Amino acid sequence: MRDDDHPRHPADPLPPLYPADRLRTARQATARAGLDALLISPGADLRYLTGYDAKPLERLTCLVLPADGDPFLLVPALEEPAAKASPAGDLGIEITGWHETDDPYALVAARLPGRTARFGVDNRMWAEKTTAFRTALPDARQELAGDVLHELRMRKTPQEAAALRRAGAAIDRVHARMGEWLRAGRTEREVGRDIADAIIAEGHIRADFVIVGSGPHSASPHHELSDRTIRSGDPVVVDIGGTTQDGYCSDSTRVYAVGEPPAAFRRLHDVLSSAQRAQTDAVRPGITAGQLDAVGRDIITDAGYGTYFIHRTGHGIGLESHEDPYIVAGNPLPLAPGMAFSVEPGIYLPDRHGARIEDIVICTEQGGERLNRTPRDLVVLP
Repeated sequence: MRDDDHPRHPADPLPPLYPADRLRTARQATARAGLDALLISPGADLRYLTGYDAKPLERLTCLVLPADGDPFLLVPALEEPAAKASPAGDLGIEITGWHETDDPYALVAARLPGRTARFGVDNRMWAEKTTAFRTALPDARQELAGDVLHELRMRKTPQEAAALRRAGAAIDRVHARMGEWLRAGRTEREVGRDIADAIIAEGHIRADFVIVGSGPHSASPHHELSDRTIRSGDPVVVDIGGTTQDGYCSDSTRVYAVGEPPAAFRRLHDVLSSAQRAQTDAVRPGITAGQLDAVGRDIITDAGYGTYFIHRTGHGIGLESHEDPYIVAGNPLPLAPGMAFSVEPGIYLPDRHGARIEDIVICTEQGGERLNRTPRDLVVLP
């Protein structure tokens, strides 16, 4: 049992969201993977390991995490105060600024163990930076750090789960207000602007995406906001998400109708609702990602809509809105307690209408915990 699995008294405060021992765990995982070091640039991996939400600049910011040795954070000198003021400043690691006339890649290479033969770079590192590290470390093999870190990031700690619950509640508050904005005569773009403002007002620091797909646009899963005017009888798919101050993301989709929708659409939505509920109910430790996908896909296929369910069931969520694990056919990964992911089957009839229902779910020892609590039924607005 991990320390994070021990029960706590409800009044006891949770440990920090970005704990110092995470670096030690990552170093141990790096060694087990046969890598000599990880080199982590700004992005979700850096924030996961240090809490530092660094700016992605052309200047190099890099966490150097040797498998055997002390980690350090190299930052542009002008970013050093911000780095030290971030949670990284409380981790007890060295934070060093480099100057404009320095070669930061050479500085990193010079401080790595001389025997470095294999090192991992984070999966989102810019190509110009990975190329510079190849030049600075010509005799070492460069690999992906994600092969090490994704295994750690997939299983959320209680602190991370609490952050995701807060994000889920914040996006639920936006869906609960949809009747304020969604009505006939307004354009998708007008509604989308109001929703984006509400995402921030209800507890996020930014809106990551706003999909308002009305009428035939509801059949496009990743529809971009348009100037189409919403009409009476239109089904409307609203898929929205943002990032909270904690760094953790929200994502939830609900289906609305402005006035009474066609009877054929209600039938489609009923099938989809049955499939999505069956999938959320099926979440438990040991079921594979592929098996969970099949639970809903089989229901949709048996109802005659199989060819219109054109994407995976879901994606992991945490510091990124899309991360491991992916709930998709053929994925043999067994679900485990702490894994957080979306369950969002969809049915899309081209040029007619479509629907998608999405909840974020955390796998627990007892089954699945659904983080989005707004009703999943079709909501008909006047």
